Amino acid sequence: MNAPLPTAQLRQQLYREMDPLNLTPLWEVLHALVPPEPATLCVPALWSYDAVRPFLMRAGEAITAEEAVRRVLILENPALRGQSAVTQSLYAGLQLILPGEVAPSHRHTQSALRFIVEGSGAYTAVDGERTTMHPGDFIITPSWTWHDHGHEGDEPVVWLDGLDIPMVRFFDAGFAENNTSKSQKVSRIEGTSFARYGHNMAPVRHEARFGATSPIFSYPYARSREALECLERDAPVDDWDGVKLRYLNPLTGGSPMPTMATFMQRLPAGFDGRPWRQTDGAVYSVVEGNGEAVIEGRGNSWRFAFGPRDHFVIPSWHTARFSSERGCVLFSYSDRPVHQALGIHHEERSS
Repeated sequence: MNAPLPTAQLRQQLYREMDPLNLTPLWEVLHALVPPEPATLCVPALWSYDAVRPFLMRAGEAITAEEAVRRVLILENPALRGQSAVTQSLYAGLQLILPGEVAPSHRHTQSALRFIVEGSGAYTAVDGERTTMHPGDFIITPSWTWHDHGHEGDEPVVWLDGLDIPMVRFFDAGFAENNTSKSQKVSRIEGTSFARYGHNMAPVRHEARFGATSPIFSYPYARSREALECLERDAPVDDWDGVKLRYLNPLTGGSPMPTMATFMQRLPAGFDGRPWRQTDGAVYSVVEGNGEAVIEGRGNSWRFAFGPRDHFVIPSWHTARFSSERGCVLFSYSDRPVHQALGIHHEERSS
């Protein structure tokens, strides 16, 4: 009678013989699948606009907007190179359009936001309505809506593209279609959507043309900045966020897009914030002013000194703290609506 195999050898034989059936033992990977706390592969990163801008301008010499369809330099997370992702669920890129160019009309299931970083005179057209771009404006391209970009001004225009591309890719739910014409036909005058929905009012009879996405597709910076200034002057300043507001879908009170939340915040002069962390990773665009972000996670620490038009990412469950000697304004977006819909969003604010 043969002696029983040692436990370790017995297990290895089990694994080897069941492998052709595409079976694997849960107990070998359980702690990685269900960790005691989030353990993202992503790392914090900062993209200095002064360093990035020359490459954007060189891209403008190397390829036209029409040839590229979208002339964009992707902001890739250093830990996710080759995946076209800034976090595991979000995409970020800087898009350039030059005077006289048109980025041709197309549509896709991925939701997109545009946050204008530099220049004026360009426009985005969404579902038959154009909006002129100004620095600090937040503009939405709802899922599966025709959209194109054009430039009738005289200076380069750059904006931040934020999309849920990795999320849609995860669900294998991506579709795209090119329009038969380079620019879509304009059927409504500029400002129509804001007039209908942007004054705490809505048409008596209307339908949600964009599903769960806001019917306002352009949120001007002038109004956002005015609200921040008023609250900084007249209301208590939060010890963690300074003065922070979230953009709304006026029909629901929820986020402007079903997969991405967007925020604008003002750090007053002399602000020295307390640390916080959250499960939704966030991408930041510095609108104006200077400051510093100190980020810690998984035994590492990062310190980013940021200035106007810089961009940085704070991954899931990394502790962050902001400070600003002279004050600054930050735009940000994250995948918070999905966390909230799934009931998995978590946030901690340290004293």
